[in-house]
Amino acid sequence: MSDPHETTEAYLARLLGRALNTFELPDSSVERLGSALAHNSALHSSHHSSGAGLHRETYRHTFLLADGSDLTLWELVYETGTGAGPQHELYPAEDEARRAVTRIRGADAAEMFPDDDADCDFDLISALKNAPAVASARTYAADRSADHARRLLRRAENPDRPGESMARLLRSAFAHQISQAFGSQCHFDSGRAAGFFLYEHAFLLIDGQEISLWEVEHTATPDGRHMCEVYASQSDARDAMELRSRVR
Repeated sequence: MSDPHETTEAYLARLLGRALNTFELPDSSVERLGSALAHNSALHSSHHSSGAGLHRETYRHTFLLADGSDLTLWELVYETGTGAGPQHELYPAEDEARRAVTRIRGADAAEMFPDDDADCDFDLISALKNAPAVASARTYAADRSADHARRLLRRAENPDRPGESMARLLRSAFAHQISQAFGSQCHFDSGRAAGFFLYEHAFLLIDGQEISLWEVEHTATPDGRHMCEVYASQSDARDAMELRSRVR
């Protein structure tokens, strides 16, 4: 994975250059990495399927910085069996990498079992529009929450995503919680598979106010790539997911 004769600066440039989602990394982390003096990379986990051409590995990259601190990036490398070659994604925290693995693992299952009728339940997705919201107890964690909100809004691709007023409000977030509300694999009539995942990002603001953003992650795109959409309400997110599931 790494060349022992490669400088840390060159290695970091290569790592950031090949990642598809570099824009999701916190600006503060990228700035700190500018002072990296040394690095260590290790395979954290892997999965290889036999015959289907589906592979994924998670690597841990730790950098020693000039101020004596260290910074870790988690890299997800995967192939989907389409012949496109390895895809690379970078995450600043292990839990974010695990969530990405869940998405990739869902795509793997859709490719490996294309005739499994249980992979897709369009009625279930449609029913999301009318299903009542389930309240759950919050367990907030204070972990660069305002930065997390900024990155979440920045990677959203839907034109009707929350705007600047929401972004300003979330600058005072000091804790947050991420929970998965829904996940399903679907097959379209054409035989192409797509995965749908719904996440709630709940934020606790400095004034005690609680705000949730709803993230829809799916691969119901023309080229099968991963797409992120963010909505201010659960009902809007469910409507969007139901609409995407109906597009053939």
